[in-house]
Amino acid sequence: MARLFTAIDAVNEWTGRIVGFQIVFIVGVVVYEIVARSLFSKPTLWANETMVYVTAMAYLLGGGYALLYRRHVIVDVVYQRLSSRTRGRLDLVTFLFFVFYMLTLIWVGWVFAWDSVQLRETAGTPWNPPIYPVKLSIPLAGGLVLLQGLANVLRDFYGSRGESGS
Repeated sequence: MARLFTAIDAVNEWTGRIVGFQIVFIVGVVVYEIVARSLFSKPTLWANETMVYVTAMAYLLGGGYALLYRRHVIVDVVYQRLSSRTRGRLDLVTFLFFVFYMLTLIWVGWVFAWDSVQLRETAGTPWNPPIYPVKLSIPLAGGLVLLQGLANVLRDFYGSRGESGS
């Protein structure tokens, strides 16, 4: 099990690092557009859509990385005041909702993505980039987040059992 968790962690770490480069790329696109528009009065046709689509992919694919480092939103003011036993129970209940949500995201995202791939869907704008890569990132991101969530909850469960059993 530990090897599987390590592999899931590694995939999300690797994905998170790539997403970091996407953010740098987005900043470059925005700066380029600002310079082209402001200094040369020549706005681009492609910069806005590039920024939107690459940012969307970064947001989606960064979810597993954020979960790996436990950077998702939690209401600490309430959560930290609970006993560890109550937090554990709350984690298990919310995990069931998490799994349901992620499986729904993967399923529905896959339907949207597959339709988009089959149609070779484009944005329908003057620049008209393909948008199926963005849609493919939806079920992929859902899978990465689900796997990381499973790894985290099992690691927490077995870790807390080991602590209480010693």
